[in-house]
Amino acid sequence: MTVDSSMSSGYCSLDEELEDCFFTAKTTFFRNAQSKHLSKNVCKPVEETQCPPTLQEIKQKIDSYNTREKNCLGMKLSEDGTYTGFIKVHLKLRRPVTVPAGIRPQSIYDAIKEVNLAATTDKRTSFYLPLDAIKQLHISSTTTVSEVIQGLLKKFMVVDNPQKFALFKRIHKDGQVLFQKLSIADRPLYLRLLAGPDTEVLSFVLKENETGEVEWDAFSIPELQNFLTILEKEEQDKIQQVQKKYDKFRQKLEEALRESQGKPG
Repeated sequence: MTVDSSMSSGYCSLDEELEDCFFTAKTTFFRNAQSKHLSKNVCKPVEETQCPPTLQEIKQKIDSYNTREKNCLGMKLSEDGTYTGFIKVHLKLRRPVTVPAGIRPQSIYDAIKEVNLAATTDKRTSFYLPLDAIKQLHISSTTTVSEVIQGLLKKFMVVDNPQKFALFKRIHKDGQVLFQKLSIADRPLYLRLLAGPDTEVLSFVLKENETGEVEWDAFSIPELQNFLTILEKEEQDKIQQVQKKYDKFRQKLEEALRESQGKPG
């Protein structure tokens, strides 16, 4: 998988997102139990899941996809039935990520040689990734969601546990923008193939993993100290906002009092 700069549990609307949440390095994954119990009196076999497409069906889908793709980002079929192509991932991370301190950005040489720059230092710092940045990835039909997340984190040299993050598919339905969390075993390129090249029909979004409870013991001491620093800054910002609000209100009251005192009673 290469990167270029350019819950499985139902849908949630954009309005349902939480504004102030922490998500941990050891977030627990909760899976809805699929209680599909068969009656003892039923003799017919369990209904099989949809059979994977044949090589001919895949070829037809890829040909159809490539005729609609206008940006020279078509898919390519191999003789063994696998295929490669491109997906774009929107980054919507509202919390800072942990990266090595004092490390230069990854070069093309580093990417080709798979050099792990994050392993060259133990120093860590935190910063916010650009909101809604878009990264284009060249992946295979065998690439899983888990591998996509790991590839994105490696590109940005993020050393946080990949379980902190989740990949969502974003669709438009009934005039709403809806998100569905993908399983770590899902294959994004196959979803892209089925949906076609139009990103208005389907797009991918990397977000914080929103399941589970906060487990503070999952964080290192430097990470906890970073959280405290960030919280203190946010607290001071809020305090200043409240102070400015009431200072302005007090000023208006004092002006009204002066005006009333100056008028004949």
